[in-house]
Amino acid sequence: MEIYIILKLIWFVLLGVLLMGIAVMVGMDMGVGALLRFVGRNDKERRVALNIIGPHWDGNQVWFILGGGAIFAAFPTLYATSFSTFYVVMILLLFSMILRPVAFEYRSKLEGSKWRETWDWMFLISGAVPMIIYGAAMGNVMQGVAYHFEWNGQYVLEQSFIWYLLNPFAILAGVLSLCLALQQGAAMLMIRSEDPIYGRAKRYGSIAGMIAAVLFVIGGVWVSFIQGFTITGVVDAGGPATPLHGPAVAMQAGAWLDNYAAVPLLWAVPAIGVISMLAAAFLLRSDRPILGWWVNALAWVSTIGTVGVSMFPFLMPSTSNPAQSLTVWNASGSAMSLGWMLAMALIFVPAIIAYTGWIYALMSGKRRVTDFDEASEEDEAY
Repeated sequence: MEIYIILKLIWFVLLGVLLMGIAVMVGMDMGVGALLRFVGRNDKERRVALNIIGPHWDGNQVWFILGGGAIFAAFPTLYATSFSTFYVVMILLLFSMILRPVAFEYRSKLEGSKWRETWDWMFLISGAVPMIIYGAAMGNVMQGVAYHFEWNGQYVLEQSFIWYLLNPFAILAGVLSLCLALQQGAAMLMIRSEDPIYGRAKRYGSIAGMIAAVLFVIGGVWVSFIQGFTITGVVDAGGPATPLHGPAVAMQAGAWLDNYAAVPLLWAVPAIGVISMLAAAFLLRSDRPILGWWVNALAWVSTIGTVGVSMFPFLMPSTSNPAQSLTVWNASGSAMSLGWMLAMALIFVPAIIAYTGWIYALMSGKRRVTDFDEASEEDEAY
């Protein structure tokens, strides 16, 4: 197998790893923000929750940058087409995430209850909306997007953003993503807080995990009926990266299950996902939040892995002209770009993981309501 094909496959896997990193690290912080008004019944309790993620939430945003950068350099055609196609959704995501640092900065600047409650709502919005969009985007991609390319490479979108934002399958995927984030955030709150926050997080995290498992199973059954995509022509995996002259692609109900039929071992990926969601809920109920956090992370890995193994080699299918669907083979960067990026990734991704682990170890320990009994508004605490 030539090196170019190997690099394409490696970057498909690395893209999945980065998306998993976003889900686990960013999703945890977003989950805490979305739960803020439910686990904290007064100002001090909410300040405890915010200070649990306060030291590292902005560092976790690095995973967003890594994911966007990887798509930009490894799969430039996918980057250009997806960011243009989902432009309205990207703007919505951007504005919701802008609220987050503003809320961290301004919430404790004034003592008024209305002021702080307003920013608490901003935390809920900036936590829930990005995770819903994150899951909905994957749901939309699995259904395919109505776009095609002109002879000069210019893409043409034939679908209203309202449909790909609000269609039922995308909503289900978005709610699933939010539930996993809520479970992850609840586990973090349990690890670093005490009652009453601990008990409330325990209840919400357990419920979120069970709902996630149900939605995941429903989504799996749903996928067996929706129109999937399958390549029926000859694939030139090492050929030029252009979607203009791709192989024949057919749209068939249940086609996203073809890879499982070809390699039955792949069924272990979604199976681990369901088991992990339920196991994490059980572990939180059993007061084992640290193990529950890691099992929930495995649920994220399995969920995104399920999307990857179901769609491979497709990245963004086209319902307007299936032969122009973006795949691992026709949407990648050059061999030199992929090679240099791989070298950089092998250096910096482990460094980021090591640094993140060190920061979490350094900032470990419980946060208590009594910590704020004598804290002034000028203190660094949020």
